[in-house]
Amino acid sequence: MPKIPVILVGGFLGAGKTTLIQATTEKLTAQGKRIGVVTNDQAANLVDTATLARPGLPIQEVSGGCFCCHFDDLVAAMDRLVEAEAPDVLIGEPVGSCTDISATVLQPMKQLLADRYEVAPFSVLVGATRLQDALGKGDGHRFPENVIYIYRKQLEEADVIVLNKADLLLSCELASLEDSLRREFPQAMVMTISALKGTGVDVWLHHVLSASGSGRTITEMDYELYADGEAALGWLNAAVQLQGGQETDWKSLCQNFMQEMQREFREAAGEIAHLKLHLNVGGSTVTANLTGNREETSIRGEIEETTPEARLLVNVRANIDPARLRSTTEKCLQKVTGETIQLVVDDLRSFAPARPEPTHRFEKVV
Repeated sequence: MPKIPVILVGGFLGAGKTTLIQATTEKLTAQGKRIGVVTNDQAANLVDTATLARPGLPIQEVSGGCFCCHFDDLVAAMDRLVEAEAPDVLIGEPVGSCTDISATVLQPMKQLLADRYEVAPFSVLVGATRLQDALGKGDGHRFPENVIYIYRKQLEEADVIVLNKADLLLSCELASLEDSLRREFPQAMVMTISALKGTGVDVWLHHVLSASGSGRTITEMDYELYADGEAALGWLNAAVQLQGGQETDWKSLCQNFMQEMQREFREAAGEIAHLKLHLNVGGSTVTANLTGNREETSIRGEIEETTPEARLLVNVRANIDPARLRSTTEKCLQKVTGETIQLVVDDLRSFAPARPEPTHRFEKVV
């Protein structure tokens, strides 16, 4: 039987991985191909899984840690998709704070699963604005150096660096960033896209499905610094039931919550890496994303039929203490719901990621 292509889309928190995967699944489905997706997070109630969910798109989720530390769970998820859905292509999205993917995921897949899977060139997405800061071209790093270490290591191991959100910068700014990426990370092909607008996605997709050579680079890793960088990030996943009235403006509630969270983080001097929510009201959905204290909130979707009940998922990744992250999130939820909307928290977890302990780590490219 032919091997199934596996596309892994990595990159730092807020780079636009889920948006690219959504665009990719839509394009491949339109071509008559069957797609399976594996999402990944440190805890359950993942906004990405809810965002990608649609009829005809089977999704498996690996939670409780990154692909590298749950390699066997990743393989089991892929195998379940193959057995149940017979997909033509599999797509995986590693945790945004994870690096060393080449040594801990790509090489093991190439050696241990070569009989049934063909690993595509590893793509690492970068958002144009955050990249400017990481390369010293912005107005200063908004994250500590141990977090920037993770960011740069992701770029060092990429087969393809995908400069995303091209629609937010001028052509001269994009050209400067492309030159910097090619100069500092010469092992990788550099491509520019806008996943949201669809610009350049077809070219990228054709490349990863046709080019050979995955995981061509294994970087030197300081796991103490890597662990410190992950531990510097507070992590929160929450699932909330809301009971309002027939006239509740659910979309405005989402917008207000994002604004309150951004204001709180500005005052606390804690930097948002990625704040995202998914609201489901009677089958209609709203998603919102915020990738920094100074960025604009992106909110998509419409509530087609107002009902008094809603389910809200909130995911926050930020440079802030987990306890303060929890209290800030709870405060903002209480503020935007007020006395008119009943709020019941089904699950809320706030923590710092544990030290990465990969299942495998290859020293050489296979």
